[in-house]
Amino acid sequence: MIARRDLVPEGSAISKALDYSLKRWAALSRYLDDGAIPIDNNWAENQIRPWALGRKNWLFAGSLRSGKRTVTIMSLIQSAQLNGHDPYAYIKDVLTHLPTQRASEIDQLLPHKWQPV
Repeated sequence: MIARRDLVPEGSAISKALDYSLKRWAALSRYLDDGAIPIDNNWAENQIRPWALGRKNWLFAGSLRSGKRTVTIMSLIQSAQLNGHDPYAYIKDVLTHLPTQRASEIDQLLPHKWQPV
């Protein structure tokens, strides 16, 4: 790549792609050192695709405050799914327990710590 980079005109799309790759070579080749690291991020991309596709729709949530609420709820739903929980059961349980939950124990309601009853 370094040898080919010298043959490519400065500022071209190919030169930008080569520069990008060369600057990040350690990260790009990390999976060669550890077989448990995936070669691509397709799994992560597939997980966030539904949210990314709806992003433009959420711009019209009514107001900035309602948009922020929507993002918070969507994040909780996705986090519950990623932690193996049924999102409906999780949200229902959290909303049921939230008013009586002690402030010092509120982190127990987060998706990665929550246990279904």
